[in-house]
Amino acid sequence: MKDLRDIRGEIDSIDTQLANLIKRRLDIVGDVAAAKREKGVPVSDPAREREIITRVAEMVGPQYENAARLLFTTLFGVTKARQRAMIGGESPVVKAIREAAAKAEPFPTRAVVACPGIEGSYAQQAVSALFPMPTILFFTSFEKVFEAVEKGLCPYGILPIENSAAGSVAQVYDLMVRHRFHIVRALRVKVDHVLLANRNVKLEDIREVKSHAHALAQCGDFLKAHPSIKVVPSVNTAVAAKELAASGRTDIGVIASRACAELYGLDIVSEHLADAAYNYTRFICISRKLEIAPDASKLSIMLSLPHRPGALNSIIAKFAAIDVNLTKLESRPIPGMDFEFRFTFDFESSPTNPDVLGLIAELSRDPEIEHFEFLGAYAER
Repeated sequence: MKDLRDIRGEIDSIDTQLANLIKRRLDIVGDVAAAKREKGVPVSDPAREREIITRVAEMVGPQYENAARLLFTTLFGVTKARQRAMIGGESPVVKAIREAAAKAEPFPTRAVVACPGIEGSYAQQAVSALFPMPTILFFTSFEKVFEAVEKGLCPYGILPIENSAAGSVAQVYDLMVRHRFHIVRALRVKVDHVLLANRNVKLEDIREVKSHAHALAQCGDFLKAHPSIKVVPSVNTAVAAKELAASGRTDIGVIASRACAELYGLDIVSEHLADAAYNYTRFICISRKLEIAPDASKLSIMLSLPHRPGALNSIIAKFAAIDVNLTKLESRPIPGMDFEFRFTFDFESSPTNPDVLGLIAELSRDPEIEHFEFLGAYAER
């Protein structure tokens, strides 16, 4: 049996040869890019890629053909990205990021902000946490918030995007596709659900509980413990509280924030309703303009991939190759497209990181990516 040190020495020798060969191959890519630019030939050549993979698979044999296919597919991705960069010059997306980062200013303390719901909602609390002196315009739906920002009615808007217990707010992710915006800030708000009712109402008097669907999902254990109580979804926790106060009914309760008790003259009937003690909702602040503050440390992109094996894995591998930590990957089905999905990636990095900018340029140029959007670079607290 060979000594481990001798085996590793042999591997090191092979790795050195591989590194030199990869460098030679990438050097030649410059000549390939120049020739393709002169003749107007597309960067991608699927027929040649299949020809190379077939030839290499035959060379390594059945035992290693899958490994060879993976290795060469990755290599093709690297070389095509290099060709596109050499032919296309600076990516417009990267240029916009550089310009916004160069004009970076501290996040404002006062602004007009579009907010879903009404006073006392968790979204309103998020606005007050982000902006010390906000002017808040309330809207009846998440889509109205997107529209207010997109049309310039409000410079900023606040939207819930996920909860630590109930997961992603799917409606917001679906609306992202239909509107033009940028994420400029994010924060987490501690959610402390209580059961509210009109004055002197006891828990045993309540026959129906109303709240937003996400709030109801976060209080599953409490609702299961009271199976006789009917559960009714509402558009917003604070709206449900205000409507209850106006109705005067004594058989209805509402799951909402503590702030709503004082705001709408309601009693707290039961406390700490959330299933998990650690219950936070993450909110994003959106703007029509691309704004990048000096403390930006997180980025978000959205893209659609072809429906083929390994498409998503190849993108994730690109992040791993530049040592970037993905903090969130959200997939949403594309309406009217069977088994086609749109993906949102959140990842940690400085927006001036050259490796990240290179990856964004690569993804934004890749014709195999059917839709690419840079959503923003921002700080999160």
